Amino acid sequence: MPMTTQTISERYLREFVYGAIDGTVTTFAIVSGVVGANLSPSIVLVLGLANVLADGFSMASSNFLAERSEIALHHGVEALPAGTKAPLKTASVTFFSFITVGFIPLFPFALAFFVPAVLPYEFGLSIALTAVAFVGIGAVRGIVTKHRATQSALETLLVGGLAALISFAVGYFLRGLAGGV
Repeated sequence: MPMTTQTISERYLREFVYGAIDGTVTTFAIVSGVVGANLSPSIVLVLGLANVLADGFSMASSNFLAERSEIALHHGVEALPAGTKAPLKTASVTFFSFITVGFIPLFPFALAFFVPAVLPYEFGLSIALTAVAFVGIGAVRGIVTKHRATQSALETLLVGGLAALISFAVGYFLRGLAGGV
């Protein structure tokens, strides 16, 4: 079996796609759930930032431990000290893709804090930027895998859009539970 060398983008594609999509979906789920429940936009920032940082760290930690488990399983426990660099790299890619792309749905709410004219458009801008993020992730996926970038972008947009729709619906149908918040 011939040995192939992977480019950096090929080697870390899985971590980028997984981190970026999950970061975007979970953050937009908070945005759309809060908006659907008709809660204060400041709640979006509090919950969204907490999600981006804590969930991003959680995913990176999980990635690190999973990679170390794979090394131990396939190469023995004695390979772990020498095999620490790869798990740190994959965990870093997961973390940075999660927090950078995951912040995109929050950007209009953060911007509105400094530019009040954005206030009436926060959710619409968040929807548009989130859609662009999904399309971008999918396009990168398609380019790196040498598959149809457009098809990959639309597929990612569809999957992310469905997750967003679910979270908005939950917030909308449970908005009465928030009461005086």
